[in-house]
Amino acid sequence: MRNALVLHPALKSAQKPAAADLRRRPEARLEEAVGLAKAINLNVIHSELIWVSAWRPSTLIGPGKAEELAAFIAEHPVDVVIVDAAVSPVQQRNLERALKAKVIDRTGLILEIFGDRARTKEGRLQVELAHLTYQRSRLVRSWTHLERQRGGFGFLGGPGESQLEIDRRLIGERISRIKAELEHVVNTRSLHRRARSKVPYPVVALVGYTNAGKSTLFNRLTDSAVFAKDLLFATLDPTMRVVRLPSGRQIILSDTVGFISDLPTHLVAAFRATLEEVIAADLILHVRDMSHPDSEAQAQDVNDVLASLGISDDTGHRILEAWNKADLLSPQGRTSLENQGKRQERAVVISALEGTGCDALLQRIDAMLGRDRVELDVTLDAGDGAALAWLHRHGEVLDMQEQEGHLKLSVALSQAEAGKWLKRQDRKRA
Repeated sequence: MRNALVLHPALKSAQKPAAADLRRRPEARLEEAVGLAKAINLNVIHSELIWVSAWRPSTLIGPGKAEELAAFIAEHPVDVVIVDAAVSPVQQRNLERALKAKVIDRTGLILEIFGDRARTKEGRLQVELAHLTYQRSRLVRSWTHLERQRGGFGFLGGPGESQLEIDRRLIGERISRIKAELEHVVNTRSLHRRARSKVPYPVVALVGYTNAGKSTLFNRLTDSAVFAKDLLFATLDPTMRVVRLPSGRQIILSDTVGFISDLPTHLVAAFRATLEEVIAADLILHVRDMSHPDSEAQAQDVNDVLASLGISDDTGHRILEAWNKADLLSPQGRTSLENQGKRQERAVVISALEGTGCDALLQRIDAMLGRDRVELDVTLDAGDGAALAWLHRHGEVLDMQEQEGHLKLSVALSQAEAGKWLKRQDRKRA
């Protein structure tokens, strides 16, 4: 296991209570960075919050602190220094010279985790695209002093091909090929969505801050065994399962990649093929870790990413919040949260781990998805199997009785499908 030193630089102005531009405490950001490092099995031997009066263009942090860290590294076996911030190529180069150790920034660390988590071909393509886009900006005058493996995703790799040997043109060509392959993925997903639209299963997409409990909830609702662990970015590749709601209606539940604060723009762009499922969902289920001290800030980070995808209540997307991890709250805190949840139309208090509140969550999903449905009373000839099959395919048959050679049905259909049925009947009568 490799040893890591985790640093979170923060401006001293953030120490003031009036720093309204900061949504979460620097201490929590440092804790999250440590969690990110542990997510790829790094042994964090030291973590530190570094207060700076202003960002240094050359090294980000001050020379005095750099010397102090260099002395610490000289006495301890540190394989990599993680700076939880956006570090420019010049700053990264200068820090590596000053500290005499490998340095990666927040984006590099997230990409390393994604590369480790990706299991499907699609996931690996998306990670490689994000990695190459990030790496391309660091080819010129940045790594010329280093011998480092830069193929694949190896930010933490050992000696190998030098950065000088990597040709910018070849990287550009590889990026173009990956984009073409991902475009094929988008087209394939579109075909799958069109196929699902013929079978009227609404799609409910799980979103949330990383480690909010999405996969645990997914497993609870679907009786599945998707990888779920107390790790940041435990889930990367999307998974879908069919779930039956209390009304008997079936939905497709989709588990997606977790979001995180300061998620790089090119990373969101690379994963757009996966996030298309969120954009096209009939209902978005935002899973929140209500036991986390920065739950509100995390929720805002998720909403920011959704907004960048054009998703919000204002755009017509329906969003329901699952207030998760109630089991980790004190009895008083849990009672307070439940009372607050009762006053919220679009929030349900749950514990995915214990299963409490999950039945109420399914009922709320059922109610929200049922708002655009209409119920029709239909009479069919008993031998009209084609029409009966169409109703079963496109709607939910709530009741069916046979009377004197006819079938009397009560059918719930979406407004669009109800319109199709009425047009179908008009054509038959004509």
